[in-house]
Amino acid sequence: MHSVSDTKEKAVGGITSGLIGLGQQVQWRARHFGLWFNMTVAITEMNRPSHFQDVMVKGPFRHFRHNHTFTQQDQGTLMVDLLEFASPVPLFGSVVDALVLQHYLKHFLQTRNQFLKAAAESDLWRNYLSSPE
Repeated sequence: MHSVSDTKEKAVGGITSGLIGLGQQVQWRARHFGLWFNMTVAITEMNRPSHFQDVMVKGPFRHFRHNHTFTQQDQGTLMVDLLEFASPVPLFGSVVDALVLQHYLKHFLQTRNQFLKAAAESDLWRNYLSSPE
């Protein structure tokens, strides 16, 4: 939630603290374009520590799938986000996707990832991870 404070994003349902696992869901509430949105995602793939996928099960998109892949490299870890989405209105939505949402979501992920990188490369990561049970 700290990484996306600009949108006041908050976990409001499902798993709202700690680590989330395969098959579990979280409902997010956030403000985008001046409007409040709720979106529930489920973790549909989990291959810890190298990959996980979250998929929207309820929310504002026609579909939304987000893959997170982590690859160990000599200098550290490469994280790749692959986001597939479509607006709820097929014909008009594809124009909005191309002209507005693609850029907006790319910037949103880049901002979030800069925060995550800074936390991971400092002692701040300790504030966010708990030991597996």
